[in-house]
Amino acid sequence: MMYAKDPRVDAYIDALPDWQRRICSRIRDLVHAADPAVEETIKRSIQPYFVLDGNVCALLAAKDHVNVFLYDGAIVPDPDGIITAGHDNKTARTVAFRRDEVINERALLAMFRQIIANNRAGGWRKIKAGGAAG
Repeated sequence: MMYAKDPRVDAYIDALPDWQRRICSRIRDLVHAADPAVEETIKRSIQPYFVLDGNVCALLAAKDHVNVFLYDGAIVPDPDGIITAGHDNKTARTVAFRRDEVINERALLAMFRQIIANNRAGGWRKIKAGGAAG
C-alpha cells in the first residue's frame, strides 16, 4: 500500500523490536486503508499520530505490548470487544496488542472508518453533544 509517510514515524517504528515493528506497521497500513487522506504526524515529542479532521489514533510501544489509542470519545461501537482499556475514558480508548497476538483487522478498520466519519461530521464531541452515537 502506497501512502505519504512521515519520516519521524518511520524512525519511531524502525527503532522498535521486530515484533512491535510488525504490529505498528500493520496498524499504520490499516489506518491509511481506512481513508487515503489520513496524515501522519508526531505529537507529544515522539508519539506517532494519524489525523484526518482531528485525531484518529496514536501508537505507543510499551515494554510488552503496543497501545493503539482510538480518539473516539467512547462513542464508536465495539461489537467485537477489541477495546482493552479506557472504556470510561471521555477522550480515547485503547486496544493493546501483545507479541504474536492476531490483530482483528476487520474490527479495527471498521472503528478507524467510523472515527474518520465522525471527525468529518464535526468530531466526536459535537456528535456526542447532539446525542448521535455513530
